[in-house]
Amino acid sequence: MRQGDEAAMKDGELGRIAVIGGGRMGETLARALVASEAVTVEQVKVSGPRGARLEEAVSGTGIATTLDNREAVQGADLILLCVKPQTLPEVLEELAPVLSEEQVLVSIAAGVPIRFLEERLAKAVPVIRAMPNTPCLLGEGMTALCRGRHASAADLARAQVVFEAVGRTLELDERYFDAVTGVSASGPAFIYMVIEAMAEAGVKVGLPRGVATELAAQTCLGAARMVIETQEHPALLKDAVTTPGGCTIDGILMLEEGGLRVTLIKAIVEATRRARELAP
Repeated sequence: MRQGDEAAMKDGELGRIAVIGGGRMGETLARALVASEAVTVEQVKVSGPRGARLEEAVSGTGIATTLDNREAVQGADLILLCVKPQTLPEVLEELAPVLSEEQVLVSIAAGVPIRFLEERLAKAVPVIRAMPNTPCLLGEGMTALCRGRHASAADLARAQVVFEAVGRTLELDERYFDAVTGVSASGPAFIYMVIEAMAEAGVKVGLPRGVATELAAQTCLGAARMVIETQEHPALLKDAVTTPGGCTIDGILMLEEGGLRVTLIKAIVEATRRARELAP
């Protein structure tokens, strides 16, 4: 553990934070950290390539912005690297000369392994890899975390504080991260399609579209909470809804005939395969 780790985590302090990349996820993390009082507004600085977009992203918060990534990381304790995988090598090349071993780098770039980051930093900079998903925008995200060879338990704890400001976290071995991308990062898109289909069905059987959409969305939200909060297997929760000779079993038969399970499994397998291809 590096000097200062114990003291920082004892008080739950994150230190100064630089958010590199003023996109939606970077904006969300910056806003959430301030809103949750994990940090003060003076502790955060956001950088990105477009000034107008940056100002819009953090408007009304008082968070400082800059177009200079190097300026943003100067004096920062925790650096959130919220850039696309395609631009990550360029950003790493820019930042590597100015980063120190006393700083912690957290990357959310999909498909980019810790090894790639550590090799390009050419210093023993602690690296944390994170895989969040878009529900973080509403504080209902799911983020998998993994620490690199130079990162301490305190470094990981800091990253957990960051992402718990926007949802739940889970520490996992990096070998699972492509699968995490397929299940939880791509997963919201699959669920949106389920909600859309349920809403269309509601319209088909006579419901107004707005009502059908709200019913479908809240049903998915409620079902998800049942799984998480009861800790019951989804199959058992399904059986609890499926009464003998009732309506639900007829619907389930149609879903099985249409191959819903197999199709969703194939979708996640394919998304996982594509995540592996993103690695530089």
